Amino acid sequence: MPSPPPPPRAVLLLLLLLLPRNAAAAGAGAAAGASSAVNPFTAKAAFIRYWNRKVPNNRPHPAFFVAKLSPLPAADTASFPSALPDIRARLRALCSRAGLLCPGPADASLAAAAGPFTGYSNANFSNYGTGGGAGADSFRNYSPDLNIAADSFRRYGRDSSGRADRFESYETDGNLVTANFTSYAGAATGGSGSFAAYAAGTNSPDSTFTNYDAAANGRGRGFASYSQEANHGENGFSGYGKGGNGVRETFASYGNESNVLASAFANYGEAANGATNTFTSYGVEGNVPENTFRSYGAGANAGVDTFKKYRDDANVGDDRFSSYAKGANGGAAEFQSYGNSANPGSTTFRGYGEGTNANHRIGFKEYAGENNTFKGYAENGVGFKEYHNASSSAAAPTVSAEAATSMHRQHLRWSPEPGKFFRERELVAGNRMPMPDIRDKMPPRAFLPREIAARIPFEPDAVSEAFGVPLDTAMGKAVASTVAECRRAPSKGETKRCATSAEDVVDFAVEMLGDDVVVRGTASTAGGGGDVRLGAVTGVDGGRVTRSVSCHQSLFPYLVYYCHSVPEVRVYEADITTADGSREKINRGVAICHLDTSDWSPAHGAFVALGGKPGEVEVCHWIFEGDMTWTVAD
Repeated sequence: MPSPPPPPRAVLLLLLLLLPRNAAAAGAGAAAGASSAVNPFTAKAAFIRYWNRKVPNNRPHPAFFVAKLSPLPAADTASFPSALPDIRARLRALCSRAGLLCPGPADASLAAAAGPFTGYSNANFSNYGTGGGAGADSFRNYSPDLNIAADSFRRYGRDSSGRADRFESYETDGNLVTANFTSYAGAATGGSGSFAAYAAGTNSPDSTFTNYDAAANGRGRGFASYSQEANHGENGFSGYGKGGNGVRETFASYGNESNVLASAFANYGEAANGATNTFTSYGVEGNVPENTFRSYGAGANAGVDTFKKYRDDANVGDDRFSSYAKGANGGAAEFQSYGNSANPGSTTFRGYGEGTNANHRIGFKEYAGENNTFKGYAENGVGFKEYHNASSSAAAPTVSAEAATSMHRQHLRWSPEPGKFFRERELVAGNRMPMPDIRDKMPPRAFLPREIAARIPFEPDAVSEAFGVPLDTAMGKAVASTVAECRRAPSKGETKRCATSAEDVVDFAVEMLGDDVVVRGTASTAGGGGDVRLGAVTGVDGGRVTRSVSCHQSLFPYLVYYCHSVPEVRVYEADITTADGSREKINRGVAICHLDTSDWSPAHGAFVALGGKPGEVEVCHWIFEGDMTWTVAD
């Protein structure tokens, strides 16, 4: 479209007069209060004018916040389409010019590429290695450090013979990673595969294994260090090894030290013959792991499953075994050292081992747990040895009196990162304390101008359509999770709002606290991940109990902040110095102490780290990079 005519000179002069003297704070990394020219016709300049009208106290505009404003020129903002199909048509240009998080185009299908594969990203392998003979494929440094990784392996190695594949350092340190393994190694004979360091350190991994190794013969598969230290993701194993013969699967060091990782095993090993599955060190020291075994090994013949060191030292979580080994012949399951969790979760066995065939051998050895429910359990072929259950009300099969009265052993080794939560008494000058890694782990994104954000309904389907994000991918699930969290009813005393623009953030802070407010954030990430010593500590508002507005980033294609105002807090600013004798100042931190925790979950990581129960102790934490808290100005 043709460029709009230039505005009259009088309008230009008026706009320049309206600009604040410290408008240069809009530059990323510039110190608050620096000065340089800002184009008055950008979304950034428009927001600064808006801020000055809403908050007329002439406080500096913080650089970390202003740097997140939309870089879109005024012409792009004015001509932006309002219909979702038109937005989608201009998506590529919008993403690059507006600093958004958008999925990139998938690479062409790789059906005949030559391995080994080193340094690939976002590749699509279809019909690769079909009918191939002996040999090996190696995938190393595959899709590392990507904000959005989407890899697809369809009909990979189908009908192959004696072929080995290895996935090493696959999708590590990514943000939103999606991997689909569909009909992988179907009807293959012999060979092996291994997944080492798969999705380690990722945020919201989403891996799907559908009909993987189905109808395979004598094939071995190992998952080692799978989803290690991952955060809030899902892995789905559906129809895995279905109809296979002599398939061996080993899950070792799976999901260890991960946070809220869910795994679903549905129709796994169905109608398989002689399948062997071993779960060792599965979910160790995880936080709220959730595993579902549904119709696992149904109709199988002579299958053997071993659960060893399963969920040791994990924090709560939930396991469900439904129709496990139902109708199987000669099935054997051994639970060894299962459920030695730091904080007990729950396990439900429903329809376990049911069927007309009595050749089941299911043993529970050193099985420890509370909140276990056994319903519709096979009457024969089940043995319990050293079963520990501290709850007299748990519905369980008959066990020995000694086992029934044994107390569940709790090691309480699981804990959040040192320094993530602390007590208010630790905020004193001279105190040495661990400081968590406060780096912003979210992918870089910018706000959308308010008038553009308002044109995209805050609904998963609408966002999926506008940004080309399928809802069954990691990014699509993150979008749905963010919308659901924004719609969640507030907790006791909380007022909450999800801000889809920078103006929304300011509006909410002013609505809660008045127009004489200031936004505070920790100055940098220096000192994070190690011990520090506190210098001068100052209580905001004279250290009195106050109300603040805290805003935390949410995972979305454009910047969205979850902002909430809670009563009964104290906010502090503290000089952060080195822990050695030099006492060199390296940072200026902002900490908030929640004095009323009565409505918090008993499983909250703060109580794991600090002890106590909801309402018994206050909980303090630092404001991480990228987040902020608003208070009344001093």
